[in-house]
Amino acid sequence: MGDLRRQDGQRVEDRPSLARRTTGLPPAGSVLAVCAHPDDESFGLGAALVAFGAAGAVMTVLSLTRGEASTLGTGPGELGLVRHAEFTAAGRVLGVRRVVLFDHADGGLSDIPLEVLVRDINGLVEDARPDLLLVFDQSGVTGHPDHRRATEAAVSTAEILDLPVLAWTIPHEVAAQLNSEFGASFVGRPAAEVDVEVVIDRTVQREAIACHESQSLDNPVLWRRLELEGDVERFCWLRGHGSEPRSESSGADHATPAGRERGR
Repeated sequence: MGDLRRQDGQRVEDRPSLARRTTGLPPAGSVLAVCAHPDDESFGLGAALVAFGAAGAVMTVLSLTRGEASTLGTGPGELGLVRHAEFTAAGRVLGVRRVVLFDHADGGLSDIPLEVLVRDINGLVEDARPDLLLVFDQSGVTGHPDHRRATEAAVSTAEILDLPVLAWTIPHEVAAQLNSEFGASFVGRPAAEVDVEVVIDRTVQREAIACHESQSLDNPVLWRRLELEGDVERFCWLRGHGSEPRSESSGADHATPAGRERGR
């Protein structure tokens, strides 16, 4: 195959998974999901984790922060501790072998040197020995800068260790609808940039979401997104074995979110 390029001139890696869309998750004996906040594993990656688990994968989930800066969850108890407990409960529902929560400042991942985050992720890779990393798309999907930084750190780690990186994304049309209805800053991908589409059952994902009670009860953006996505999840390869990272969607807009999906 030759040097494939998108219409905007950016290179698409010389790999079959990027040259044509597939309709099933890739085989993986072990998966490491790298997230910014407790609840990202359920709100965003939950259906994918359930599907990987059903196919026999051993799953580990990392949250780089405790989610203590969320504007939701103002009930009794220190929010970081509450969200840690919710994260642990959601992991059990999703069938995750191990959940790991680091203590980096919520909302401040961009201020942490990339090499520090890479070192943290690399330490977990040595234990989990994943076949691939599962992340949010490079845009952060919701527009949250912590999401973008977590994915940047995961891709940087994968470059060092030669691991593939599969990113959850949403259709451009869904992002536009959410932004119109809620004044949010979602970023999706056009159909031509989606590499994997999977028909999923959201039952277990919804059960995991319910574990994050502090973040899910008053979150209309979340429930509307799930409604618009329906029973299909979409992914793009950010990196495969021996390849360069893929560029993010040409439609990405990294303005500070005004009405983003609540809960972080």
